[in-house]
Amino acid sequence: MDIALEKKRFTPKRIALIIGAALLIGFIIFILLSSSGSTKLNIDRERISIHAVKNGVFQENIPVNGVVMPITTIYLDALEGGRVEEKFVEDGTLMKKGEPILRLSNTDLELSLVNQETQVYNLLTQMQRTQNASRENTINKLNQLTEVKSSLREAERKYKLNKKLFEKGVVAKQEYLETKNNYNYQKDRLALTEKVLQQDTISSKQENVQVRESYEKTRKALELMRKKVEDLVVRAPVDGQLTSLDAEIGQSKSKGERLGQIDVISGYKVRADIDEHYISRIYAGQQGSFNFDGNSYQLVIKKVYTQVTNGRFQVDMTFMEEAPEKLRRGQTLQIRVALSREKEALLIPKGGFFQETGGNWIFKLSEDGKIAYKTDIQLGSQNTEYYEVLSGLEPGDQVITSSYSNYGDIQELVLKD
Repeated sequence: MDIALEKKRFTPKRIALIIGAALLIGFIIFILLSSSGSTKLNIDRERISIHAVKNGVFQENIPVNGVVMPITTIYLDALEGGRVEEKFVEDGTLMKKGEPILRLSNTDLELSLVNQETQVYNLLTQMQRTQNASRENTINKLNQLTEVKSSLREAERKYKLNKKLFEKGVVAKQEYLETKNNYNYQKDRLALTEKVLQQDTISSKQENVQVRESYEKTRKALELMRKKVEDLVVRAPVDGQLTSLDAEIGQSKSKGERLGQIDVISGYKVRADIDEHYISRIYAGQQGSFNFDGNSYQLVIKKVYTQVTNGRFQVDMTFMEEAPEKLRRGQTLQIRVALSREKEALLIPKGGFFQETGGNWIFKLSEDGKIAYKTDIQLGSQNTEYYEVLSGLEPGDQVITSSYSNYGDIQELVLKD
């Protein structure tokens, strides 16, 4: 008789499957725990920069490069074109106002001057002739007037005499009427002569005025022409140093062409280039500072040039006090231009960490200073030395400000001495 065998619950195959599944689950759990847990990196303390977060006076500023320039520059342009005939001085000479720098020649201009002078002399001669003729004509008219008056007096005398004699019957009526008609004729003649003289006087005055006006216009044109010829000698407009002189003997210069410049060396200004990103925040009256020869100097923006070239615009800055004695034209200065007023703020020194974090987080040291861990932060404005901390840190916290470029996704840094 057969005996029924009890079926085994855990066979070796089943046991192997269970063990394999348990190992797989354990491996998955290990991977998950490893990936979710914080990764650490050992690092030498000497290879990093550690700074304390602190409260301090903060002012937002930007660094700009400025070039030292004369406070005033007068440009020398050719007022008239011509050929360079003579140079009286060389580039770099200290000039006094009115001293000659160079001489140009222009034959067309000089010929025009001669023609203009001839025209003026002709008009002057014509004016003198007109005045002489007018005087002679006036004298003749006055002589005629005198004769007419004399004839009128004689005619009046005869008329009055014959009238009395006619009334007494001494003279004939015909003779009386002749003297009367002559008397009336002489009266009309006098009135006509006076009217002609008056009109002739007005006409002479108008003619003289016209001739004189024509003469004055031509004379002024002559003066202008002489001034243009005088401008062929280029002179220093102010006291200063001649720079950038671009003229050689025999060289032709066009009207309006730049010849050089005069730098007024009574003082200096600084012309700075600024990124166009800040153009809406830069205005006249803002201040800047720079260090020179161990001292700090203050500048103030006097003029803003709003034209943007290659992503940058320019400003002119002047010294609030005396400029440094050793300062020279053309020197480059590193200037900090203030964009805000001073205020109390929580500060972090600037460092390479910002390039990797964008200011969103930072490695903060533990209280014992042995571990640094990621901490979310929020930064505000910045200047050449500090970032303004808005949140995430407290005064006294120790943070790593050096570069994080080699840390990858490390969550914690273990600091080793």
